[in-house]
Amino acid sequence: MSQSATPAARAELAPSGKLRVGINHSNFLLVNSGSPHGAPKGIAPDLALELGKRLGVPVEYVSFDGAGKTADAIRDAAVDVGFIASEAERANVIEFSSAYLELPATYLVPAGSPLRSLADVDRPGVRIAVSGRSAYDLYLSRTLKNAQLVRAEGIPASVKLFTDQKLDALAGLKPGLLTEAQKLPGARVLDGHFMGVQQSIGVPKKRASSAKYLRDFVENAKSSGLVAQLVEKHGVKGVIVAPPAQ
Repeated sequence: MSQSATPAARAELAPSGKLRVGINHSNFLLVNSGSPHGAPKGIAPDLALELGKRLGVPVEYVSFDGAGKTADAIRDAAVDVGFIASEAERANVIEFSSAYLELPATYLVPAGSPLRSLADVDRPGVRIAVSGRSAYDLYLSRTLKNAQLVRAEGIPASVKLFTDQKLDALAGLKPGLLTEAQKLPGARVLDGHFMGVQQSIGVPKKRASSAKYLRDFVENAKSSGLVAQLVEKHGVKGVIVAPPAQ
């Protein structure tokens, strides 16, 4: 399990002598629900602890309530690393490791909805609640031709927006949507997924040494079984360990 870091990688990853880790608390699959800010629990915080252990430095968590704020902190080097989905738009300002988990994203529709399939959703007049600047918001912003996205700050707020404004669909991570469907009589989660969200570790752009180290760290964490063990430990359903990077 040991993995030595080059002096250049360690200097980039922990310039202050500690590893400042950005954690997005709105992603309930990676951070346990109700997890305290400052000492979060879950798959991402546990992976961060393992990263700090291999670097030989203490970990300091920096908590955020949305993916967009996490991405901004990585971009601006307000954190040394951040656990966030890799996405084409973010890749302009963030260097990503390979993915350690894949999370399917789809839609929840209310009782009596005429929307029966993913293809039905992209129609004029259809309004979709979405967590603003999430990976799937960025993807849908590029790919939807007719439907309208209505954004909220964070996943819980997007659920509230969907129910309060009686929108036509809620975009989100499938495991979470299945949970929400149980609370809304007649609501359905559409089959399939419009994208697989690639959960990765990001660092500010141009930090080549740390980016290479993180890619190696993630590949080792997958091949050693660590990621699978963390998924089981935290009882997370509906996610898959990402395949080895090509």
